[in-house]
Amino acid sequence: MKNKILAISIIFTLLTIGCSNDDNDSINDTILIETTSEELSLTSQEIEDLLFLREEEKLARDVYLYSYEKYNLQIFKNISNSESQHMNSVLELLNDYNLQDPASTEIGVFNNEVLQSIYNQLVEQSSISLLEALKVGDKIEDLDIKDLALNENRTNKIDLLLVYGSLKCGSRNHLRNFHSQVLQNNGEYSPEFISIEEFIEIISSSNEKCGI
Repeated sequence: MKNKILAISIIFTLLTIGCSNDDNDSINDTILIETTSEELSLTSQEIEDLLFLREEEKLARDVYLYSYEKYNLQIFKNISNSESQHMNSVLELLNDYNLQDPASTEIGVFNNEVLQSIYNQLVEQSSISLLEALKVGDKIEDLDIKDLALNENRTNKIDLLLVYGSLKCGSRNHLRNFHSQVLQNNGEYSPEFISIEEFIEIISSSNEKCGI
């Protein structure tokens, strides 16, 4: 974390030196760097969002692993692997800010009681049929997109916003892929968390290239 603060301070110093022509600007440079360093500390809301997101990405991975084992459909395996990468992205942020990882190493076990309840409900629905498991995929990504958008609105940290944006991009791709499978299996899904307009816009467009 100290290295990150130092690196960003250096960047701001170089940028401002390049634009400075007098000593007064040098004083302003110091103030800018100090303010930037202070802004790197997380608010309680940002901490809460990161801890929740770490387990929320685990929830997606664990549900898809359950469905893959039950139905042996490759989409569940592929997207569970992607969710593992999402988990790692959030873990890197937790490590950067010296936050304890809330995620259990045991599949299907969550420290957050709300997520534990949601996991249990989604696995129960997924066990009904392949179509229901695919609709659960739609529901998870629908929820993830909504939650990530909320997270974005509650921070101005560049590192957090980069990760949130990348994960939201991935969730849009997952939603497209799951919904395509839902339609192929003669099913329907209506969004429960994002607007119908946003849902239609996502499923009507091509997969995006995501990354940070």
